[in-house]
Formats: sequence, C-alpha cells, structure tokens
Amino acid sequence: MSEWFISYNGKQEGPMELPEAQKLAQSHPDAFCWKQGYTDWLPVRQVAELSQTAQPTAPVPNGPPSNPTSADEIDFKIFGEDMQFVEIELDPGESAVAEAGAMMYKDLEVEMSTVFGDGSAASGAGGLFDKLVGAGKRLITGESLFTTVFTHNGASGKKHVAFAAPFPGTIIPARLDRYNGRLICQKDSFLCAAKGVSIGIHFQRKILTGLFGGEGFIMQKLEGDGMIFMHAGGTVVEKELQAGEVLHVDTGCLVALTDSVEYDVQQAGGIKTMLFGGEGLFFATLRGPGHVWLQSLPFSRLAGRMLAAAPQRGGSQGEGSVLGSLGNLLDGD
Repeated sequence: MSEWFISYNGKQEGPMELPEAQKLAQSHPDAFCWKQGYTDWLPVRQVAELSQTAQPTAPVPNGPPSNPTSADEIDFKIFGEDMQFVEIELDPGESAVAEAGAMMYKDLEVEMSTVFGDGSAASGAGGLFDKLVGAGKRLITGESLFTTVFTHNGASGKKHVAFAAPFPGTIIPARLDRYNGRLICQKDSFLCAAKGVSIGIHFQRKILTGLFGGEGFIMQKLEGDGMIFMHAGGTVVEKELQAGEVLHVDTGCLVALTDSVEYDVQQAGGIKTMLFGGEGLFFATLRGPGHVWLQSLPFSRLAGRMLAAAPQRGGSQGEGSVLGSLGNLLDGD
C-alpha cells in the first residue's frame, strides 16, 4: 500500500511504496518521513524501515499529540519545480496566516480576514499596545502593517487554500519546534505559516555584519512551534554545520539559519579580488553548530541583471543584431 511521504530539500514526495521510500531515504539521509500512524514527521535515520542503522521506532497512535502545540496543525502539499506554490489543508476551525497578496486560490468555506500585526495572537487576545508592537515589528522589516488570516469556518470536511511565491524559486517548509522554536531569515523570505507563529525582528549585533551582511541590521525572526513556509530564489541547499565548522557564503545567498549559528562577515580577499573579483567586498561567514538554508539565485541578483540588460532610453537592446548601435537607430531607438 502506498503510504509513505518523504520531504527533502524543500520538496515533498508521496504517497509511495516502501521500496521507493527506502531508495529516497538512502539518497537523502537528512530527509524526513511520514506515514499513517505518525503524528509528526520523523528523520529517516530514526525509522528502522528506511534506515539500516536506525533503532526500531514504534508507530505513534492516531489522534492529537499528548502535548498539543500552540500553533494550528496543518497539512500541506507543494506543487511545481521552479515556480512553486503550496496548498494548505485546513480542518474546521484551523487557520493559516500569510503575507498580503500571497493567496493563489481558496475553497468557498475558507474565509479571509485582515488583521493588524502578524496574526499570532488568538482572536480577541492582546490589547491595542500588543497589536501595535506586532505591527511595528513588521513595518521595521519592510513588510505591510497587516497580514491575512485564512480560516476554515465550515462545519465539516477538509478545505484548501494555496499560496504562491512572488518570483521563481523554491518553497521551504519547516517546523519550528524542530529548531528550538526559532529561525532567523531574510526580510522577504516569509510566505505563510500556521496561525500562532510569531513574526518578529532580529537585530545584527555587529556593525560590519549589519552594513555588509546583505540583509542590513534587521532580519526576520520566526518563533513558535508550528509549520512555516519560506521562499527562496533558484535552488535551495540545506547544510547542517557541526560545532566549529565554518562556511563562506555570498551574502545574498543566505535564506535562513537557526539561532545557534554564528553569523558574521569577512573581507573577500585582497584589494584586487575585492574590486575586480565580481563577488563583492565581503562574504558571509557561518559558524556551526546549526542548520542553514541557502539559495542559488537571490532576487537582488536577478533584478540587477534585468536592470543592466534594460535599455537606457527605451526600445530593445538588440542583443542579436550585428549592427549594434546602428541597428538601434534603424529600429528607431
């Protein structure tokens, strides 16, 4: 019976038979798995059926966890390869929160409401000051003062709402309780989350890191215990850094990191390398332990190439014309 689901590198595959799941687990040892009977995703290394080195793991009985999380429990599917969207499945009463303008489609029974701040508080909870603080945090990180909450208000059945990323890339699903309840990410990477996740701000403590770290002094801080979905440009690479392990990264390619990773910047070689190497003056230095997510195509890099290729006075660039500027004159540019 096809019952296994495997999640790796921001992708989810399934349902599938056990042999196919075992093959994927061998190819992606850092992946997570789920099947009927589990209440949460498990690392494949801990599941005896998928890993020869794992200790047997007893299935968890169906039903709610013994220690329920504060965020809504949501199911999801990610569609597409390089222009992805995520479809979230809601039970009656469950909610998802997203950035304004991220919705792609929704079922009729899913009602949409706009809230002041990040929508992490329960309905009616918190005073005006708390809501102002939440909205102020979002404003500082460059986001809108408002977020949109999607709630299944029907009496029964499962309903769906889908969210699409604003530019080509990969959607990254992550459970915050697997990362000590906190992730630090770039300001524009958050897409949507289970209601109950708090979206705050994270200040860079070092001046050089703030000035040349690619994201400035302020990044987003996602806190809670529920599912969150981030968006990155191009292909996503996940790396688990051991204690003391150092990774040098282009400052724009960093998407997110766990709170335990030390983030700093370092000069990119000598003067000649800095000026003519084409990689900028600084690169990011990430020191473990912890988990990091990297993107192959930052939107700033894509936008820069598009801007450089755009004609300065209107018309086309005429890249394929052997006449060059003369061709532009003949075209009327």
